[in-house]
Amino acid sequence: MTSDDPDHARLSARRKAGYERKQARATREKGLLMVFTGPGKGKTTAALGMALRAVGHGMRVGIVQFIKGAQDSAEHTALSRFDNVEFLTLGDGFTWLTQNRAQDMATVARAWAEAERMIGDPRYGLVILDEINIVLHYGYLDLAQILATFAARRPELHITVTGRNAPAALVEQADLVSEIHAVKHPYREQGVKAQRGIEF
Repeated sequence: MTSDDPDHARLSARRKAGYERKQARATREKGLLMVFTGPGKGKTTAALGMALRAVGHGMRVGIVQFIKGAQDSAEHTALSRFDNVEFLTLGDGFTWLTQNRAQDMATVARAWAEAERMIGDPRYGLVILDEINIVLHYGYLDLAQILATFAARRPELHITVTGRNAPAALVEQADLVSEIHAVKHPYREQGVKAQRGIEF
């Protein structure tokens, strides 16, 4: 079916040609290092949506949550039902709840050991490190070590990291970076508490 609007037809043809040029240039396959950062809501949600997509393709997915852990999450419940997902929630809750740097650092070290295990295991196609940007920002892990581990991973392994304040060196090394900004949030503007099925 052709358009009866010549301007629209020309614009559509130009867009189609541009898309086809990009498609023709994109010939490589590789494991991606992906970063979801910024002060807005939705970083973990984006990463776990990616996990669902990977599961749908039969990939094995490893998820390590570095901060969350004070309460069970519906995402953990849902994704743990899949045989090809290992979902570890190893945090003690947000750092302002624990108020114990030594405890936080020990917890983070245990979580990183699990992350390294998954990264080194050839069965995994995607490893998600949720809120690792926060622990890097606080200096609970050695950034140089993390970046070296990411750089030395198997060529086909995808890694997704989340959390606000992603270090500049991580952003530089990443293949994909999405920065999520808060425009409005019902908690701040309206005093609406976290909603079941939306925030948790």
